[in-house]
Amino acid sequence: MEDPTLSVLLLLGLAALAAGFVDAVVGGGGLVQLPALLLGLPSASPVQILATNKLASFCGTTVSSATYYRRVRPDPRTFLPLMALAFIGSALGAVVAFFIPRSAFDPIVLVVLVAVGAYVLLKPEIGATTALRFTGRRHTAAAMGTGLAVGFYDGALGPGTGSFFVFLLVGLLGYNFLEGSAKARLANWATNLGALVVFVPLGVILWKVALLMGLANLVGGYLGARVAVARGAGFVRVFFIVVVSAFIIRIGGGVLGVW
Repeated sequence: MEDPTLSVLLLLGLAALAAGFVDAVVGGGGLVQLPALLLGLPSASPVQILATNKLASFCGTTVSSATYYRRVRPDPRTFLPLMALAFIGSALGAVVAFFIPRSAFDPIVLVVLVAVGAYVLLKPEIGATTALRFTGRRHTAAAMGTGLAVGFYDGALGPGTGSFFVFLLVGLLGYNFLEGSAKARLANWATNLGALVVFVPLGVILWKVALLMGLANLVGGYLGARVAVARGAGFVRVFFIVVVSAFIIRIGGGVLGVW
């Protein structure tokens, strides 16, 4: 593959900065970053694009998850099993990624995003406060199931992973949007690491691009996490609806052949 030009690298850096911010607040930064990589690096293979995206995202989720942990202090009895199963699911998904065409995922992601967005929009009380729906082992089992399922999806493709984590932690487990986002960032960090455990030894990462985008994603992730913590659950909910709506338009246009 030819080295990207300076202008392409700058545009990829800007996309990674925006993706890091979005990812830190509500997740789904991959829906900004992955299309940018596909457009900027047309000669790269799908696995190279996915692996490069994962390393860049790992940098952003590292700083945003650390920021959330310091400021929100999520319960380790939930986020540790959530992270463990998310790591395992992502590693398994990364292996499957070599065999699944990207085109098979867009219609599925679109349907899920429409359902998620409609549910949050029509239930304004969801995520305003924490009202856990399970306790004890059932709560842990629900968290582990969420981690495994979303982690597998992230390893196999990835776009929208953070948003799916936030939605399930809020809608299924009953956290408010701020606490859900904190745990989602920790889980997303684990999924990125799980995929990299597979991708790095195979040598499919485009390191120059990945490190540049990783730095930009890191800055965006730090800023996004601080804004989310300062503004609270209400801001995160509104941001979630806006971002999911934008993703529906972008993916829906692709599925329908508008662009």
